Amino acid sequence: MRFVKLLIFSILFLTLSCSKNAEGIQPKRSNVTESVYASGVIKADDQYTVFSTVNGILQKSRVIAGQSISQGQLLFDLESEKAALNTENARLAYQLSQESSRYVKDKIAEMELKVQSAKDRMTLDESRYNRNKKIRALEGISEIDFEGIELAYKSSKLSYESSKKQLAQLRSQLNNEQSRSSVNLKLNQKSQSDYSVKSAFAGQLFDVLVKEGTLVTTQTPLAIIGKSNAFVLELEVDENDMVRVALGQKVLVTMDSYKGEVFDAIVDKIYPIMDERSRTFKIEAHFVKPPKKLYPNLTAEANIVIRTKENAITIPKTYLIDNEYVLVDKKERIKVKIGLADYQKVEILEGLKEGETIYEPQ
Repeated sequence: MRFVKLLIFSILFLTLSCSKNAEGIQPKRSNVTESVYASGVIKADDQYTVFSTVNGILQKSRVIAGQSISQGQLLFDLESEKAALNTENARLAYQLSQESSRYVKDKIAEMELKVQSAKDRMTLDESRYNRNKKIRALEGISEIDFEGIELAYKSSKLSYESSKKQLAQLRSQLNNEQSRSSVNLKLNQKSQSDYSVKSAFAGQLFDVLVKEGTLVTTQTPLAIIGKSNAFVLELEVDENDMVRVALGQKVLVTMDSYKGEVFDAIVDKIYPIMDERSRTFKIEAHFVKPPKKLYPNLTAEANIVIRTKENAITIPKTYLIDNEYVLVDKKERIKVKIGLADYQKVEILEGLKEGETIYEPQ
């Protein structure tokens, strides 16, 4: 009895299958869209990973995941005892340089008086030289006396020039010492501030990636921050399809988080370099009307619309054989020329008319 039931079921199944396969369809008019497939993830706008610029032990985390962050807000404290000692040493050196500069300033004031005195002396000797030069031309003064006056003028002039150089050297010395100690102090203060990790932008703290007591290096990701109310689609396109992608193209997006729903987006950024490992290009798109709730790193699949043709003669893709033939009965095939194609249907340009019946290949 059981064998008979099984036999009846098998015969019924074969009958239905043959009946189904025997049913043909006719091409119909519909819109067909050519698109490029892309996959990727949702990213928060301006999303970035926080890193430290120095190595050290994470002493204190001042934030928790989920909280809002302002620009410049303190996020983490790293052990900075050595940096603090270096800063204090630089501060003491700066104070000593300030005290030393007061002594140099006194020397400068003293030298300024010498320069003025040398200038007055030179002016007086120059006046005597010019006056006696005319008298000498009239032979009103002896050659020896004139040479003595000329020598005095040249000597006072050299003395004036020498004192000016000494004054310039003192001023340069003062500036160099003050600048050196000031720069050294600022460098150490900056080095110490690097042990306090701050946020570069305002946004939401999505995740804290380290725990207190962890050894942190410049390669250790500490946290992820981005805008909480703005998201971007980061997609990867195969190199074979990239030449057809352009800015402003429409993108149809599906996500596992919103099954059965399709969201519109627009391509607004193309990175003009291929990833050698994945052989893909990265593009970015923004939602026209985003879902009510999104989170960073949600996966997404997308079809980038290249072009759309309305009222085209189409057949299901499953009825096409080797991309160029269709069945007009169980065995006879005819050649067709195809046009645009999407994931479900394909446009027929030549070889098949609307009223003809075709069959699905076995």
